[in-house]
Amino acid sequence: MDSNIRLSYAGLLKRHFGLVAAAYLAVFTGNLGQSFFIGLFQADISNYLDITAGEFGSIYAAITMISGFLVMHFGPKIDWIAPRRYVLSVLVVLTIGVLMLTLSPWWGLSVVGLGLQRLCGQGLMTHFGSTLAGREFTLNRGKALGLVTLGMPTGEVILPPVIALMAISYSWQQVWWSILGVLIVLWVLLILFVDWPQAPRQKKDNKSQDNAGPSPTRDSRFWRLLPLLMVLPITLTGIFIYQAQMTQDLSASVTTYALALTGLGIARFPGALLGGRWIDEFGATTLAKLYLLPFALALIFAALFGGNAGIWILMLGAGMALGMSSPIGDTLLVRLWGRDHLGQVRSLKSAFMVFSTGIAPAFLGFMIDAGVRFQSILLGMLCFLVIAWLLAQGPIRAAHESQNA
Repeated sequence: MDSNIRLSYAGLLKRHFGLVAAAYLAVFTGNLGQSFFIGLFQADISNYLDITAGEFGSIYAAITMISGFLVMHFGPKIDWIAPRRYVLSVLVVLTIGVLMLTLSPWWGLSVVGLGLQRLCGQGLMTHFGSTLAGREFTLNRGKALGLVTLGMPTGEVILPPVIALMAISYSWQQVWWSILGVLIVLWVLLILFVDWPQAPRQKKDNKSQDNAGPSPTRDSRFWRLLPLLMVLPITLTGIFIYQAQMTQDLSASVTTYALALTGLGIARFPGALLGGRWIDEFGATTLAKLYLLPFALALIFAALFGGNAGIWILMLGAGMALGMSSPIGDTLLVRLWGRDHLGQVRSLKSAFMVFSTGIAPAFLGFMIDAGVRFQSILLGMLCFLVIAWLLAQGPIRAAHESQNA
């Protein structure tokens, strides 16, 4: 469905509005399963289920790990299930999850509903949007992925104030139903009127391996590239979870951190748009070698100088790099393993990312308990970044030489 010429962002939206809108809305809908969204209702959900904050955290960690395994099972199916049917199925299950959480009188069913939201929101909806854009565009893949990636920060910027305003007059359940209702209306319009593409290949035959696709876990390139793709989620998870210790050790204020966190979300917009444009102009392999530089410099500045300025530099550098990371990462996966198998490969990446972000807070927690100051932790993050960058150089060269579109 891609054009045979390079397009500007305006030209891309004019020619392929429906496809880009569907992928963008999928990533935006994924916000319903993201930690920041569910966290806004943590107290309400805990009261509703009559559990403590600690019990909620344990349940949340468990269903997050389970959803990671399930993404590895359901994620690859997008390679042979028609996109319209796939996203409709995910939307139906997501809706069931919301209704189970908000209406069920039984504790167990509510927890299952929360798990379905994590699976379909954070997992499959986001996976669907990025996979659809990554495989349906070639010459304009970078710009398409850049636009689609904006669905996540758009939700992070828009949803919190909307929820705060609605919470004045409505219960938390009614807020969820209202947001879900708007999204369902938008999805019905797209499902009915968008010219949807077909799946790139047929369903796998269990008796034949001809269509089985690649095995990234048996490919050293996958394991060498994976740390580069995970370095931002892992380090930022630690920063977000332990922001109180970070601001204290860096002699910064909590208010500054809150404002800088908003700055991170805003910085993702130019990061995604510029990154998408540069991918199409200079190539993803060139950017893959450079896009972490703003975050690396920000880690050095924050560790050495600290203060409110250090927090601001850290958040802005992270936002710029984070905006570029998804378009670059997905383009590298297409170059290495082909568009027909992007769903399979990307689902593995998503699952490992879930597992790693679950382990990172525990590891950093032990370091903080041992008395390690956050300046040293930031420098440790920098070392991890450098090692990940060095490991990825071979796969990046292989992607540059690959003939996959």
